[in-house]
Amino acid sequence: MTLATTDLNAITPDGPASDLIGRSKRTRLRFVANRKAATGLAVLGFFLLISVIGPWIAPYDPSKRSSDLIQPPSAAHWFGTTHLGQDVFSQVLVGTRSVIFVGFLAGAVATILSVLIGVTAGYLGGPADEGLSALSNVFLVIPALPLIIIITSTVEEAGDTVVALVIGLTSWAWNARVLRAQTLSLRRREYIEAARATGESTWRLILFEVLPNLTAIIASGFVGTVIFAVMSEITLAFIGISSTADWNWGTILFWAQSQQALAQGAWWWFVPAGLAIAILGTALSLVNFGIDEFVSPRLRSSGRTKIRTATGGTVRMRVGFTPVLATTARTIEARNGKEQS
Repeated sequence: MTLATTDLNAITPDGPASDLIGRSKRTRLRFVANRKAATGLAVLGFFLLISVIGPWIAPYDPSKRSSDLIQPPSAAHWFGTTHLGQDVFSQVLVGTRSVIFVGFLAGAVATILSVLIGVTAGYLGGPADEGLSALSNVFLVIPALPLIIIITSTVEEAGDTVVALVIGLTSWAWNARVLRAQTLSLRRREYIEAARATGESTWRLILFEVLPNLTAIIASGFVGTVIFAVMSEITLAFIGISSTADWNWGTILFWAQSQQALAQGAWWWFVPAGLAIAILGTALSLVNFGIDEFVSPRLRSSGRTKIRTATGGTVRMRVGFTPVLATTARTIEARNGKEQS
């Protein structure tokens, strides 16, 4: 059985087939063109906006009491009220800032540490690699959440900044190991050797030759750390470790659970905060999936796009991994006819 080929210069309504393949390949490599990533970024942008303007547009002070005790959603209180008459909608809006702040600050701290330690260890090698790898292994086996609980419970008035720093300082080791492994595979590439032969300094090679090739992996690690930090912050607030005076989604769930909102039928007390957590987690996961597909062509869609040629045949272009062209439909039919005869 012989493999059929097709002229890459076949004329299509939009130009040569080779040009269409090139444009399609460039389009697929655009991160924002990924539907998962685009959807996740849009939802994440909405939460970022709410974190900035939430306290300004909140209709009530989230801690202010009123006579409307445990009232269901209404025109006056969109998400209902608590056992003290506090507006749940205002609590959700104001609490968004704390969740986003802790998540992104912890993600930034962990990402910076993972890049500094992981890339340096992978590129330098030798004793530096051994020492930094040993440090990463130590932090890798430290139980992060119990340590966070111990620190935040012993530090008086542990605010969002302290919580974010503790999460970031204990969450960098895994990403550092991944970056070290990738750097080990990059440092002996031809273009790195060529740049080294021209006399480029070590740090310039790392900054301008190695790091650009690790951008997608660094971004994926950042998003993963943000997810972990957000869930850790909400967990700490839900179990009552962090301050209950500062509003976040975990604090809302803490008060709803402690006042037995479910037993009282006050579903509006905990459902909005739970949905906000689920939607934010889904958005971050979609961004992470989009980054994974951007990095790994094997994860992209394996669908096929048809391009009609000037001769009336069809050129099939595979979307994902390497574009593959089959022969036109007429050529296939002619060959099958010859074989049958």
